[in-house]
This record gives sequence, C-alpha cells and structure tokens, in this order.
Amino acid sequence: QAQLVESGGGLVQAGGSLRLSCAASGRTFNAYSSNMGWFRQAPGKEREFVAAISQSGASTYYADSVKGRFTISRDNAKNSVTLQMNSLKPEDTAVYYCAAALGILRLSSRRDEYDYWGQGIQVTVST
Repeated sequence: QAQLVESGGGLVQAGGSLRLSCAASGRTFNAYSSNMGWFRQAPGKEREFVAAISQSGASTYYADSVKGRFTISRDNAKNSVTLQMNSLKPEDTAVYYCAAALGILRLSSRRDEYDYWGQGIQVTVST
C-alpha cells in the first residue's frame, strides 16, 4: 500500500510560478521503483495527463500543453516528486494529482496505468 500526499498548491497570478511536491510513503512502497506522474482535473473536465518521470529520473514525458513551462523531477532518497510550474496560465487552473505506476517500465499518459493516487491539490491561476 502507498500513500501519496501533494503540497504546494494555491493561488497565483498568470505568468507566475508554483512548485508542487508529492511525498510518497507506505510500508511496502518505494517510490524509486515506480514511474511517477502528475495529472490534473479542471471543473467539468476529465482528468488529464501533465507529466511523468522514470524510476531513475533520467526520462521525462510532458503533455504538449505544458511542455517548456513545467518541469518534473524526483528525489528518490526522499521518496518525493516535484512539479515546477512556470509561466502559468488561467487554463492551468485545476486540481493536481500525483500518481505512481508500479507495473510498467515505459512512461505513460494513461490514467488506468497508474496504481496509486494522491488526494489532489488545488492550483488556481488568476488573470
């Protein structure tokens, strides 16, 4: 079993930055053995992929909508994953979720390939 807890959300003006963190824990769970991802869900919309990072951190994958603005990274010693969000736009407003994928080696944008999810954290970008 794994627990993922997001932090760092809040309200920011367009053009600003926020840094989201995800702390992973669990008696039998090691974040370093999992690909990790971030998803987001805006009101009235489906949950969508944002970014993913490989177990070692050597490979990353981004949605086109955030490429060049967001950076995903991880610290396996601390069992944590970070999403640095720059040049934020109002359309980035959503609840952001951290997720862990245990059973796959390739980076995935599919929600059904992630096994554990955090509770989510609100990010609001004002005009």
